[in-house]
Amino acid sequence: MSAKTKILVFRMREIIYTAIFAVLGIILLVLLFLMFLPAAKQSSSQEDASVPKYIAGVYTSPVSLNGSTIDVEVVVDETHINSIRLVNLSDTVATMYPLVSPTLDTIASQVCQNQSLENITYPSESKYTSEMLIDAISKALTLAEGDI
Repeated sequence: MSAKTKILVFRMREIIYTAIFAVLGIILLVLLFLMFLPAAKQSSSQEDASVPKYIAGVYTSPVSLNGSTIDVEVVVDETHINSIRLVNLSDTVATMYPLVSPTLDTIASQVCQNQSLENITYPSESKYTSEMLIDAISKALTLAEGDI
C-alpha cells in the first residue's frame, strides 16, 4: 500500500456554481412544501364555510305580552343571519311596552354583526325584555337550523 497524497484542485467557479445550485434546490423544496401543505388546509376550511348552517328563509317565533302576541321575525340565508325584526306589533302593545322595540333593535344589530347569540349585551333596565327577545330569536334560529 502506497500512501500517495492526492491533491484535488477545484476551480472557484465550480464551487460557486455548486453552492448556487444547492441553495436553489433547497429553496425549491421549501416552496414546494409550503405550496402544497396549506392547500389541503384551505380546501377543508372552504368546505366548512360552504356547509350550510341554516335553511334559508323567514322564521318567526311568537312572544306573548299580557295576552297580546307579537312575532319576532328572523331572516336567514344558508350561512348568515340577515335581519331580525318585530312583526304584528300593535300600537297598544308598543305603548304599554315601550322597551320592546328599542331593545330588539340593539339585540338584532349585535346578533347580525356577531352571527351568534353569545356575548349579547343589553342594559340592566331592560333585562327581562332582552331575555324574552333572545329566547324568541333562539327558537326561530332553531327552526332555521332544522333541529325541530
